[in-house]
Amino acid sequence: MAEKYYVYILLTQRDTLYCGYTDNVEKRFREHLSGKGAKYTRANKPLKIVYQKEFSSKSDAQKEEYRIKHKLNKKQKLELIGSAL
Repeated sequence: MAEKYYVYILLTQRDTLYCGYTDNVEKRFREHLSGKGAKYTRANKPLKIVYQKEFSSKSDAQKEEYRIKHKLNKKQKLELIGSAL
């Protein structure tokens, strides 16, 4: 069975967005909630997963994570989230 990877965006208590990639979104979200995720989510507690997209390769997921984090502003990220609903 081919492994799948996901890019996800979390909404935090401070109304900020955090983007990451993983092979298990629910497990990674629990790690963020417990303070074992990223440094950013230890300071900005996540509320919920607002976006996720599946990829067939780790490389593709990492490229999309980079694009979202470094190329999109908050308005564009919110548009991306809205288009996925």
